[in-house]
Amino acid sequence: MNWEQIVGQEKLKNLLKESISDNRVSHAQLFIGKEGYGTLPLAMAFAKEIFRKENEHSSSKVEHLNHLDLHFSFPVFKDKKGGLSTYFFDDFREMILENPYANSEDWTKILSSDNKQLTIYADEIDELNKKFSLKSFEGGSKVLIVWQADKMNISAANKFLKFLEEPPKDTLIILTAENADFILPTTLSRTQLVEVPRIQDENLEFFLRNNNNLSEEKIKEIVFQAQGNWNDAQKILLTENSDSEFEDLFVTWVREAFQVKKKPEFLKNIVFWGRNVAGWNREKQKNFLDYCAEMFRLAMLQNYGNQNLVYKKIDSGGFKWDRFSTFIHGANIEAILEEISEADYHLERNANPKIVWTDLGIKLSRYIHKAA
Repeated sequence: MNWEQIVGQEKLKNLLKESISDNRVSHAQLFIGKEGYGTLPLAMAFAKEIFRKENEHSSSKVEHLNHLDLHFSFPVFKDKKGGLSTYFFDDFREMILENPYANSEDWTKILSSDNKQLTIYADEIDELNKKFSLKSFEGGSKVLIVWQADKMNISAANKFLKFLEEPPKDTLIILTAENADFILPTTLSRTQLVEVPRIQDENLEFFLRNNNNLSEEKIKEIVFQAQGNWNDAQKILLTENSDSEFEDLFVTWVREAFQVKKKPEFLKNIVFWGRNVAGWNREKQKNFLDYCAEMFRLAMLQNYGNQNLVYKKIDSGGFKWDRFSTFIHGANIEAILEEISEADYHLERNANPKIVWTDLGIKLSRYIHKAA
């Protein structure tokens, strides 16, 4: 990973580079922040810079995750062979090379482990002790990057603490985590904390503008939704083509819900609508829920006169956005969003999607007519 490939974070990149050039590198550092902010890319670029200072030629191997003195540890599930990162490294390597901003949800999908708890086990720490007791292959430093260090179980965390307190010679340890609350206080006290903030909007705009053929309006929309998270920005880009389909189904849902109050026979249409959506794969269904929740939020902002925050509207197929927004207000938005969240929860736990969507579709017909 090269510094210039990292989205934004210029101040932090300069601080990390200066710490290397000034020989002020702590043996253990904890990068705290969302994965989409760049914790892992920063850790990999930092490791590459360490290796580059020692051996210019060998540092290029970091770009392909082939450097023999660069080791990774990350959460996995136990299979018949055990629960070591080594068994899953090829999948991890492929994911990170494709998207170094990938998060735990992306990793879970790759492992097809929706119903399994991904964890860093005590056996993993034993394996690290064995690896780092050996001399470095390149004759210089050895670097360990622990991705999602907050996923260590108690046994692993206690063993890792000893590894941290008595690290092998010429070893640099970099931990990444989204939340320091799940890391032992004794571990925190022995690491140098590096807080990775959200990416500034102008940096997201720059990367989107220079790497994609997008209109300025679309760039602004993605940046607003991403909230400083490059992983989210990329996912929004990938789902851009789904917006038209989502928009049509959202409009259908709203129109049928409005009709039900006067004509109960329209409930049948909502049932058919629910069956249609239930036929998608689970990921697409969850994306549609996110889309619906966002459109209801934007409608409420429109209703309360915050047009400058409404970055997207529905204006196709004769849909009257301004009129629709008057029905979304403080008296019903909480209930609507709560029902969407409940639907997401049940889909995540493999509930019958036909029942979930039918229930959600019918409930909207009740909430949407609630007086302000």
